[in-house]
Amino acid sequence: MSVLNMARPDCLNEEGIAIFRESVGKFLDQHAPQSRAAKWREDGVVDRAMWTEAAEAGLLCLSVPEAYGGAGGDYRHEVVLNEEVAKRGLGGFAISLHNAIVAPYIANYGSEGQKKNWLPRMASGELVSAIAMSEPGAGSDLQGVRTTARRDGNHYLISGQKTFISNGQTADVIVVVAKTDPSLGAKGISLIVVETKDAQGFQRGRNLDKLGLEGQDTSELFFDNVRVPTANLLGTEEGLGFVQLMQQLPQERLNIAVGGVAVIERALELTIAYVKERKAFGSRLIDFQNTQFKLAECKTEATVARVFVDRLIGLHLEGKLDAPTASMAKYWVTDLENRIVDECLQLFGGYGYMSEYPISHMYRDSRVQRIYGGANEIMKVLIARTL
Repeated sequence: MSVLNMARPDCLNEEGIAIFRESVGKFLDQHAPQSRAAKWREDGVVDRAMWTEAAEAGLLCLSVPEAYGGAGGDYRHEVVLNEEVAKRGLGGFAISLHNAIVAPYIANYGSEGQKKNWLPRMASGELVSAIAMSEPGAGSDLQGVRTTARRDGNHYLISGQKTFISNGQTADVIVVVAKTDPSLGAKGISLIVVETKDAQGFQRGRNLDKLGLEGQDTSELFFDNVRVPTANLLGTEEGLGFVQLMQQLPQERLNIAVGGVAVIERALELTIAYVKERKAFGSRLIDFQNTQFKLAECKTEATVARVFVDRLIGLHLEGKLDAPTASMAKYWVTDLENRIVDECLQLFGGYGYMSEYPISHMYRDSRVQRIYGGANEIMKVLIARTL
């Protein structure tokens, strides 16, 4: 039972899921202690060995069918992994991006040959993946991408610049959002897979210096007439990319909300423990009514978030989660996450501002939640369209 004193839905309480959660927790505690996470933050990247270790533990491509090298699980397994990573402050390890964002594009839209080529190697840790959407002039507005993929015989020549790409320094395989026909706007967007090894014209730019998630290699990527076989197009024809993105973005946004609630719970757990020990004016902080009221408000809002997100997990498992509802979860939970983490940091006082305290890292890491996956203002636009 978490600090929220609530049982999870039956679908997340099954014995097999509970056993899996325990195994994930043990793996992360053993292979990603805080000392190793600190090294990731110092280096600006998760070491490649961690990906190999995760693969050996069967944690890569959890919801990919066994026929393609995956674990043959479902979205519940991705939820558990996402939550356990978030609860330990390991947001720099973008395993959920690899598993629950990139892999589904290949699994859902790839040909049989593409799936057999890339998915087993992603599951084994041979390939670390990324998706290249954002550009210097196009973030949440994916219709505005300027990267092009021009046909040249049985190849595409990809040219353009991407930025804010998670796993950018590490990725061996990248799903690139490009325009195969710039004259058609959104209908001219396609998704093309680029293997980075020996890809002439492909260059990794800076590993970007960020406010938070310092251990994540968020990067610029450059494509200068990168020659890629036309067989690397995802889907049966060009121009399906925007539709594919819209179909998969609800899961990405739910992923963000899932991680957000896990961070909220961790912040509350740490803060409640702290205020029960810390004294001021001869009394514990928890004995002051202000502390009690602040944490009562946070716990109430966190409980509402947990119920909402768990309901959406159930809807998604049933194939019933729509884009506006996922947008509600993404914007509301991440706004709440930032507010509650801020309240918790305040209760830590000066210690909350110190980097050696986890709440300090949570404060920095949480801020981007309101930006990536579509800025929260864009989420409100999508919701408003249903009015």
